[in-house]
Amino acid sequence: MNYKIHIMKKLLKSIFKLINLFINLKLIQFINVKRNQFYSLWLSNEFKNKPSLYICFPAYVFGAKHVSIGENCNFGRRLRIEAYDKYLDDKYLPSIKIGDNVSIQTDCHIGAINNITIGNNVVIASKVYICDHSHGEINFESLKTRPALRKLFSKGPVIIKNNVWLGEGVVILPGVTIGENCIVGANSVVTKSFPSNCVLAGIPARIIKE
Repeated sequence: MNYKIHIMKKLLKSIFKLINLFINLKLIQFINVKRNQFYSLWLSNEFKNKPSLYICFPAYVFGAKHVSIGENCNFGRRLRIEAYDKYLDDKYLPSIKIGDNVSIQTDCHIGAINNITIGNNVVIASKVYICDHSHGEINFESLKTRPALRKLFSKGPVIIKNNVWLGEGVVILPGVTIGENCIVGANSVVTKSFPSNCVLAGIPARIIKE
């Protein structure tokens, strides 16, 4: 009889521990959501058009006055957005435009000195890098200067049109346009433009299906 009581006590203790853990997890989740909501409200005032968005803490934003964001956007943790209007002694006219219903997952980096446009209904997986510039041109004069001190150079804007899905770890390089409804496979490096309705993959990316 005592053995049964002992077993029952251990069982009840385990159940109470699980209930307590569940309550704590729910409480932490609730606190995180509320923190992100307040953080989103505060950060939205920094952007060009004061958007209504949900952005997870933390985010790293530089040059927010050159960034406009559409409605119903959801951004994951550690998003890094940079719009440089000045670097060293050079001045630029950057623009980053993000459309409606855009979802960006964790650890993504978007950087502009020229123009980056992301259309509506775009889904961007984690660890995606989108950039319209590089540290210096590839020529002899540039190579005489260490990379951090080279003038920023853009080969052209980046345009990602509506309904595009960028997979995990994708890299989009300067001067690239990706047409509507494209899917870019994980870890692809996109070095040139592609038309609409394509599946792209590889390094460098190529069309594997239309």
